[in-house]
Amino acid sequence: MDTIALKSYQDTLELNNIMKLNKEEILEYQKNRDPYLMIDFVEELIPGKSAKGYKICDKDDWYFKVHWEGDPNMPGMLQIESLIQMSALTILSLPGNKGKTMYLTSANNLKFVKKIIPGDKLYINTEVRSYKRGLAICLGKGYINKQIACQAEFCLMLPDEIKKYNLKS
Repeated sequence: MDTIALKSYQDTLELNNIMKLNKEEILEYQKNRDPYLMIDFVEELIPGKSAKGYKICDKDDWYFKVHWEGDPNMPGMLQIESLIQMSALTILSLPGNKGKTMYLTSANNLKFVKKIIPGDKLYINTEVRSYKRGLAICLGKGYINKQIACQAEFCLMLPDEIKKYNLKS
């Protein structure tokens, strides 16, 4: 098979693996639960590659009640958490990873551009730039009304996978 045909074949395979997940299905793949689940729906999930979806920021969400009186808005770290949770699904949807635990190991280049307020729908786009030996280097961006609201680069760890590569002295 030549390179062009192989690329086309890989693209076709990738398109056939696109998943959509509702909230109940999200709960099957990852361990966060309400009120800390920061994603509501996954519109496009390509295992090992990328995930897109959203979080509806309801006026009754717990964080709006405490952050801040008279000026409720989604805390920056919860914005980043929504990016992380969406990105983690990209790895957790790979064969054998469903329901496992992932951890954040680092976050860099965090940017908060637009305030997220009650009633907003936070659209989340994430991609895995690299995944090797249980470590995923990811990029996530959040949008409100098609305008960038937040973004971050981060590294996620899948401990069960890392254990396979531990070397003893």
